[in-house]
Amino acid sequence: MNLPIAPPAFDATTGPRRQDRADLGADIGIGCALAFLEIAALAVVVGLWFLSGFNLDPAKTVRPDSLWGYLAVVGGIGAFAIVATAIAARARAFVTVVSQTVVALLVSLVLFGGYTAQSQEDAHCDTAPSACHR
Repeated sequence: MNLPIAPPAFDATTGPRRQDRADLGADIGIGCALAFLEIAALAVVVGLWFLSGFNLDPAKTVRPDSLWGYLAVVGGIGAFAIVATAIAARARAFVTVVSQTVVALLVSLVLFGGYTAQSQEDAHCDTAPSACHR
């Protein structure tokens, strides 16, 4: 007895409009995970800088460390976000591209703000060295 054979289902991997886009579930998962990890790393770096100038002794004046070293680490996080954006764009993972672009913009804002603040502090220390307690 011969059973009927169903026609082949539509296959999006062949033909002129081949779909080589990343899987949406994996795209969302990787995009959210990378954004979370990078923002957590950014929060740790800013927190470490804040704690460098934190002291509970009221008789002692403690100034925070210079921002330049911390800004280098923040720049590394930004470079990682840009590389991840390029890799995701090549894999056509659009959610990851958007999330990494947002993280790169956030990192650039932190870098600009830190650069501005530290440059102003350095200029103040150059004009009044006794006020800086280096």
